[in-house]
Amino acid sequence: MKKTKIFLLVLVIVMVTSVFAGCGKSVNSENGSSNQVDTEQKKIKSASEYGVTLNKTSVVFTDARGKKVTIKKNLKRVVCLYNSYLDIWDSCGGKVIGRVQEAEEKPVKNAESAQVVGTPGSPSLEKILALKPDLVIATDEFKNQAAMVPVLEQNNIQVIALANTYLKDYYMTLRLFSGITGREDLYKEHIDEVKKNVDKIITETPKDKKYKVLIIFATAKDITVRNSHSMLGEMLKDLHTVNISDAEANSSEAKVFSMEKIIQENPDFIFVQTMGSDKEKIMEKLKEDVEDNPAWNSLSAVKNKRYIILPKDLYLYKPNARYAEAYEGLAKILYPHVFNKTN
Repeated sequence: MKKTKIFLLVLVIVMVTSVFAGCGKSVNSENGSSNQVDTEQKKIKSASEYGVTLNKTSVVFTDARGKKVTIKKNLKRVVCLYNSYLDIWDSCGGKVIGRVQEAEEKPVKNAESAQVVGTPGSPSLEKILALKPDLVIATDEFKNQAAMVPVLEQNNIQVIALANTYLKDYYMTLRLFSGITGREDLYKEHIDEVKKNVDKIITETPKDKKYKVLIIFATAKDITVRNSHSMLGEMLKDLHTVNISDAEANSSEAKVFSMEKIIQENPDFIFVQTMGSDKEKIMEKLKEDVEDNPAWNSLSAVKNKRYIILPKDLYLYKPNARYAEAYEGLAKILYPHVFNKTN
């Protein structure tokens, strides 16, 4: 009888121990599952950068229209309508089947065999549709491209419509394109290199000079000015200069060339951007509207040989991976005692 009681007691202890052990496994299992979910959530969170979210099979961002767009990854049939974007797409390992005409100063690399579908300002919708693309990369800088976007979407073609004016836009585009191509290695390589070098230049720039600058934008037909709300304007602002056109930044008159205003402000540096293939006519227009003015030679920038016509490849077209080179070029002009130490 005693043996039977002892046996039953042992059996009860074994059963109770098993129940608690099972509960322990269940709790651990639940904790493990919870930890795994937390880890995945952290991964998703860390994949959101510069307004771009990377998912397993897609990339989500807000385009130039303010519209939230989802683009599938690893698309093969791509048409790019803006060569500055094509430059970034190529650096992210992307290939294209269609592109627009290239500029002499901004040759297209690794896309020579792609079909030309027109110019950036006037691409052919018919030629684009004939290529049956999965994706079209466009810019909001040209009205014809902006008008084409809804039509492409109606034909079930994914569209990336971008505005790329500032340095942060380059970082965002780099994040977006590398996410689509799946080349995280190239993203890290470019973002680390460009950001590190640009930040270093800005950090080393003297903050006490506050040089006054003027940006002249010259074509064969017109002379205007640019304020800090432009690619070159942002770079000069980052380098701690004062753009004399910023006083009227919220006015439509901000881009109007005024010799009276320039004489009044007397800038320390004048930088010229030129646009157009006829260099001779552009220089004639500059001479006629600017340099022939009797007061021109009295300006500090002119007298001190600080009237500089900038190269197009870095200061008209998007410098992209060469942003640090563009910043350094300006820094050497503005602060030679700091940035020309080895010269």
